[in-house]
Amino acid sequence: MPVPTAPQSDTWRDLCSGRRGPRLLLIWLGIWVGAAESLVTATIMPTVARQLGGYAYFSWAVALFMIGTILAVASAGRLAERYGLARASAGAGLVLATGCAVSALAPDIFTFLAGRWVQGVGGGWISGFAMVAVSRFFPERHLARVFASATAIWALATVLGPLLGGAFAGSGSWRGVFWLFSAQALLFVLAALLLFRGAAPAERGARVPWPQLGLLAVGVAALVLASLAEHWLWVLGLLLLSIGMLAWLRWRDQRGENRLLPAGAWQLRHTVGAGYAAMAAVTAASMALLIYGPPILQALQGLSPLRAGYVVAVQAMAWTLAALAVAGADQAGERRWIRWGAVSLLLGVTLLVGAMTAPVLWVLAAAAICGLGLGWGSSLMNRRLLRALAEEDRAIGSSALIGVRQVGGAVGAVLAGLAANLAGVAEGLAPESAERAAPVVFMAVLPMALLAVWCAWRFTRSAD
Repeated sequence: MPVPTAPQSDTWRDLCSGRRGPRLLLIWLGIWVGAAESLVTATIMPTVARQLGGYAYFSWAVALFMIGTILAVASAGRLAERYGLARASAGAGLVLATGCAVSALAPDIFTFLAGRWVQGVGGGWISGFAMVAVSRFFPERHLARVFASATAIWALATVLGPLLGGAFAGSGSWRGVFWLFSAQALLFVLAALLLFRGAAPAERGARVPWPQLGLLAVGVAALVLASLAEHWLWVLGLLLLSIGMLAWLRWRDQRGENRLLPAGAWQLRHTVGAGYAAMAAVTAASMALLIYGPPILQALQGLSPLRAGYVVAVQAMAWTLAALAVAGADQAGERRWIRWGAVSLLLGVTLLVGAMTAPVLWVLAAAAICGLGLGWGSSLMNRRLLRALAEEDRAIGSSALIGVRQVGGAVGAVLAGLAANLAGVAEGLAPESAERAAPVVFMAVLPMALLAVWCAWRFTRSAD
């Protein structure tokens, strides 16, 4: 007679029991360091540019960080396989600490920008390895709660990051920000060596797909640079180069034995491919509010930077609460919430097309609807996609959860940026240009929101 086994618990208490609790704290630290460091830097950049004489290179601080992050995340899965999760994560922390130190000591803007690129690589690796750790250390029943808690840490960084940056910038000691995050990165190094031991050991045969990474590097760099170019011929040429490189990457990765992405990731008819496409489209659709919401509100409605930033904070809070609310959903609920999340995001972006010139409460409501959509779907998308991966693809597939969203974010930023420049924002964000830009930046990402709905339906069409 078989001995009955106790049912497995799906509670927050069980999630944090044993070594899972300290490991979850370490994953949170990695998410905090990556998210808060980038948000703090965005806040102090005017002060940095003023002191180092780099206003002409202002946007490069974001562009280089983004390029470094995407390339690092893309390689994280294979590096974790080759060197082991503990050693790879510790190395990532050292890279981030080094990048922060370079920017802290920078005598000129070019040294500062070099540090930003290194920070992007280190932060991208930390984010990618954190996702690998989630797939290695946590059973499926806990995944939605883990991802929901990660969203809460990201939301905390969204609120506290700019405040921290403002405090350092206001005191005139912006270099102290980078020393602070360098110290946190070193703490991550020590903790990773202790807590990430016990993951799958290093695989001698694991190889980094350098040809695909090279194609990705050129494609992403061209895409990001297109958002910075001022002449339309440059914009068109860079976009065509980006599309060509990414198409070549798709062809090469599907035919190579040493793949960058999991099997099926390049095919929309495949569950994995539809899932990644949905994640990228959702992120792209959310970028217009993140980038242009606060400055447009400042120009149109006379809000202070802090009050305008509340719009992004409201979206982040709604995202977090929604993710926590659905963290315990079963597989039937998972399919339903992923679909409702995509539809809610589409509704929110549609409302934002006309809301920016309306009373601020309408903007906050639309931002909250977007946040609910992101929260209902994002964590459950992660769980569903990890379940669909073959065992041999879990390392590269889990790190790609961040990478495909980063690429989607770059696409959304380019679409919104091109629309804003068409509206005259390139000459300055005066009330007149802000009024012209307010509807078109959201119209530019509406196709991405529609694509997200379609991909979400394809992603969830099987009951599995």
